Amino acid sequence: MNFQEKIRNVPDFPQQGIQFKDITTLLKDGPAFRLAIDMLAKPYKGKHIDVVVGPEARGFAIGAPVAYILGSGFVPIRKPGKLPAETLKYEYSLEYGKDALEIHKDAIEPGCQVLIVDDLLATGGTTMATIKMIEQLGGKVTGLAFLIELSFLNGREVLAGYDVTSLVQY
Repeated sequence: MNFQEKIRNVPDFPQQGIQFKDITTLLKDGPAFRLAIDMLAKPYKGKHIDVVVGPEARGFAIGAPVAYILGSGFVPIRKPGKLPAETLKYEYSLEYGKDALEIHKDAIEPGCQVLIVDDLLATGGTTMATIKMIEQLGGKVTGLAFLIELSFLNGREVLAGYDVTSLVQY
């Protein structure tokens, strides 16, 4: 299946000059969504993955079903102030600004095998922030899986040393 045909391009969102890759058009197509999730999970079947971590918000839509297929737990990474218990916070840069993420301090146990799943790899900032938090809590990142990779932003280089999988490259 050509997943690019299922992903809508929205020019100048969230700001002028950005070509936003909108996955809602893929998510609403049941067979395409199912195939995408199956393909993201496939390289990690049979590997010991304790939890899948998904950054807010589209990482939830992609990561949770991957966790389900793998029989793993799911841990959400949220924007500041959204998690109810004690959190670890990490600030980072995006391709069009700055942001911060939080994780519950008790979400990742030392030695925990973690797969990070998100909709998009751009500059690698969100993913690196997520990696830093997981590793600070004692977890081991065993893989990074993305629906979309914007290759021209060189995020894969930022994530050198980690196993990166992506289904669609632009």
